[in-house]
This record gives sequence, structure tokens and C-alpha cells, in this order.
Amino acid sequence: MTDAAALPGQPRGGVLSGPATTRAVNVLAPNASAMTLDGTNTWIVSEPGSALAVVIDPGPLDDGHLRTVVETAERAGKRVALTLLTHGHPDHAEGAARFAELTRTNVRALDPALRLGDEGLGAGDVVSVDGLELRVVPAPGHTADSLCFHLPADRAVLTGDTVLGRGTTVVAHPDGRLGDYLDSLRRLRSLTVDDGVHTVLPGHGPVLDDAQGVVEYYLAHRAHRLAQVETAVEDGYATPAEVVARVYADVDRSLWPAAELSVRAQMEYLTDHGLI
Repeated sequence: MTDAAALPGQPRGGVLSGPATTRAVNVLAPNASAMTLDGTNTWIVSEPGSALAVVIDPGPLDDGHLRTVVETAERAGKRVALTLLTHGHPDHAEGAARFAELTRTNVRALDPALRLGDEGLGAGDVVSVDGLELRVVPAPGHTADSLCFHLPADRAVLTGDTVLGRGTTVVAHPDGRLGDYLDSLRRLRSLTVDDGVHTVLPGHGPVLDDAQGVVEYYLAHRAHRLAQVETAVEDGYATPAEVVARVYADVDRSLWPAAELSVRAQMEYLTDHGLI
């Protein structure tokens, strides 16, 4: 779920659909919008030469899309063995139960309400399927249940909505919290510095091949927005709606409701830290 327009200089690159790394293939869902960019990226991830695949974020409840995901895996000689969710927003997870029916797989997620099967997902978990290894990275902030998946063999991270291929991410107050989100970005930055991650496989938008640059940009963007919100409040803009009208004046008004969620999270953060 994208926020309002990005600042100049954001790193971009990559592909919208098809193979992205040695182990990851994207099937783009037909749900393009101002909030979902080109649509939801459903990821099929598997070890080369293996017979089994993992699908991350089946996407919306669109039977044609779900069947295309299954058929794409089958054309590559793979059977879908497991479904994972980065978080529970409908554009990522609404189709999960139907997809589980089509593939006869379990669904693993952080939120127990989204799971099908006995196993969930949590910090430090490693998902292993037919030689494939995915490491679970907690990433609260956009939502409380957000996760990322580190794919070490490809030096890549699947970020859901925590980092997008274009634009920036809504911190979806009150479920999402800015302090948590900043911690999650720092956690991702550590992956780029300590674990050599260089590719971002996002939940929306193109693949990015400068993971460290992207995360640094996101951190700088949040600092910039926080400063803008703090100044707006000091200047007498008291409500989130008033702050949005000031800070996001150059942004398409259709995105203002999403921007207001992030502003509420920023105002809460500034209040909690005694800054306003």
C-alpha cells in the first residue's frame, strides 16, 4: 500500500513481472490502483532443479490470478507446497484461503487469524522447502503483523509493503506504528550491511537492485516527513487532516486519506517522544 509521492532521487529499477532472481518469479495480480501501483506482486520462490515451490502473498480473491500462479509454477515443473503471507491486507491475503484450496497447501502467517494449518511464522523462523531457505524477518510498522522474508541464496529480501518498488509506504495507524516501522527499516539495513542483501523483491512495483540505497532513502524520507509534520504542528495545524493539507499539498488528493494514516502515526510518534 503506497503512500503519497516520493521525494526526488529514489532508487528504482528491476522488472514488473516474470523472473526476478535465480529463485524468485513474480506473477502480477490484476488489481492496479493508486494504492497498489501496478498491482500486487505474487512471488513464486523455489530452488533451481527442485520439484516444490513456495508462494508468497497470493494476492486478491481473483480466481484467474490464483490459477495463473499455479499454472506458472507448473510450467516450471514445480508444485506449490506452501503459502506464506507478509501481512493481512486484502490485496495480499484475501485470496489465500482459495489458493490453499487450489494447491492443497497450508498458509503460514504471523497473525493466527490468517493461518490455515498448525504452523505460524515468527522472528527467527527458517522456512525450508526442497532445498529452499527463507528466513523470517519481523517487520512491524506498516501493520503490526508485517513480515519480510530473507532469501540468502539470492542475496534478496521479499519486503511485502514494508519497502515498495516505487513510492513510499503507508504506516497504517492505528495498527501500524512509526517507531516499529523505523526499527524494521534499520533491521533491513542491517541485512544489507551484514548479510550482503542487495535486491528488494517488493509487494508492489518493480524489483530494486540497490537494497541499501533504498532503505537509506526510506529512513531519510521518514525523517524529512517527521520534520515537516513537526513544523506544521508548531505553525498551528492541529488536526491530522490539517497537517495533510499542509504537508501533502502537492500530492494527488485521492491519496490524502492514506497520507492521513501516516500523519496520525507521525503525530503519535512525536507526542510519545515529547516533540509536540
